[in-house]
Amino acid sequence: MKSISRRALVLYSIILLFLAGCGLLFFNLISHSEEWAMNKANKHLYNSGSLATAGDILDVNGEILVTTKNGSRSYNDDKSIRIATLHTVGDSSGYIASGVQSAFKNEITGYSLKDGVYNLQRYGKGNDITLTLNAEICKVAYNALGNYKGTVGVMNYKTGELICIVSTPSFDVYNKPKDIHTDTSGKYEGIYMNRFFSGLYTPGSTFKIVTAACAVENIPDIYEKEFVCNGKIQVGEGYVICSATHGKINFEEALNKSCNCAFAKIAEEVGNEALTRTAERIGFNGLGFVINDKINCSNSKLDLSNAKLLDLGWAGIGQYTTLINPCQMLTAISSIANKGFAVSPYLVSQIQTPNGREILKGETIELGQYFTEMVADELNVLLRSNVKNRYGDNLFPGIEMCGKTGTAEISDNSEAKPNGLFVGYSQREDMPFAIIVIVENTNSSMSSAVPIASKVMKAIKNEYTQ
Repeated sequence: MKSISRRALVLYSIILLFLAGCGLLFFNLISHSEEWAMNKANKHLYNSGSLATAGDILDVNGEILVTTKNGSRSYNDDKSIRIATLHTVGDSSGYIASGVQSAFKNEITGYSLKDGVYNLQRYGKGNDITLTLNAEICKVAYNALGNYKGTVGVMNYKTGELICIVSTPSFDVYNKPKDIHTDTSGKYEGIYMNRFFSGLYTPGSTFKIVTAACAVENIPDIYEKEFVCNGKIQVGEGYVICSATHGKINFEEALNKSCNCAFAKIAEEVGNEALTRTAERIGFNGLGFVINDKINCSNSKLDLSNAKLLDLGWAGIGQYTTLINPCQMLTAISSIANKGFAVSPYLVSQIQTPNGREILKGETIELGQYFTEMVADELNVLLRSNVKNRYGDNLFPGIEMCGKTGTAEISDNSEAKPNGLFVGYSQREDMPFAIIVIVENTNSSMSSAVPIASKVMKAIKNEYTQ
C-alpha cells in the first residue's frame, strides 16, 4: 500500500511539474511572442537587419511615403519629400526610434498575439497607415530650413492633426552619408532624433507669452501699468539686460518690442508660484505627450523652486533653466487660438488591414482648458498686435497671423550663436493652423525663424484655402 502511495505521489509530482512547465511555456509565449516575432532574424520581416516587408505609409492626401517593392522598402520618388519626412516615417534599419516604422512596427507588419505575422504571409503586406502629415508642406518646411539644424511643426489647433513635422539634419535613405557614425565635426549631431518630439530648447522670448498670460491672470491693472526700459534693470542682486532701450512703454508695447526689462519686472511681480502654476497648467513639468499612444515627447521644464529674484527675472523672459519641447509648446500656443481649450496632437489618421478593415481611426481628444476664454481672447489680441506692429503683415499676407519670436542664448560663450524661434497661428476660420519654428545657431529669429514660418504658412494658405 505504501508502495502504491509513493508511486502516486511521484506521478502527481510529474503531472505538477508538467503543468508548471506548460504554464511557464505559455507565460513566455505571451510575454515574449512580440519580441520573437519582431526579431531581426525573422526573414519574413527583415532582410540583413532592415525591415523588408510591411504595409504602406501614406500622407493625408494618399501620397505613398514608403511601400514594399521586390522584397525591400521603397520610399517616395521625390528626394526632398524623402528627406523631409524621414524622421516621421522612420528608416528601415530602426535607428530613428520615434519613426512610424519603429513605433508602429506591430501595426505596420500586421502582427497580432493570436496570428503572429500570418496575415503578412497571407496578403504579402502588413497594415497600411495613413498619417495626418501633408508631404508637400513638409517639403516646403525642409527647403526653408536649408542648412540650419532645427525643427518645424504645424498643427490644426481645432482637431490636433499634425500636418507638418520636419527635423534637421536629415538624410536621404537612398544615399545615407558613409561618415554618419564616424564624423566628429558635429554636422550629424542628433541626426536620428526627431527634434519636434524629443528636443528640449531654451524658449527665449517665446516664453513671454506664458509670462504675459500669468500677468493677465494675476495683475488686475496690467494694462494701466507703465514700464521704463533703460537697456537694463536691476532685479534682486543683479541685472537683466535688454536688447534695446525702449523708454516708457505699456504692456502691449512691451510684448511687441519684446522688452526684457518689462517682462523681468512682470515676473518679479507675479512671483515664483503664480508663474509656475500658469506654466504647469499648459504642460510644463508634467509627463509629456504620448502621440497616438506610441511616440513619447520630452517634457517641458520650469523649476523655480530654488530661484532667487534675479533667476525669476531671467525665467520670465525665457532664460534661466527653462526648457520647452516643441510639440508641447505648439499645443500650448494652439490652445490660445482655440479659445483656451487644448487638444492632443496626433499623427496617425487611420490604420487599415489589407482586406480593407479599419482597425484604428485618429480622433480629436480634448486635454482641457489651458486658459479661460477671456484670457485667451486677450492673448489673441496681443499676439495679433505683435505681427501687425512688429513683424509685419506683409510677411503673412491674408493669413491674419498672430505670433511671437524668441532669440535664446544657449551658452555663456560670447562667440556662440543663439537659437531663433517663432510660434504663432492664423486667425482665419478656414486656416486653423499653429506653427513652431526653431532654428539652431543663428543670428536672430527675425532673419531665420520668421522667414521660414512665412514660407510655410503661405504654402498652407495656398493648399487649404481658396
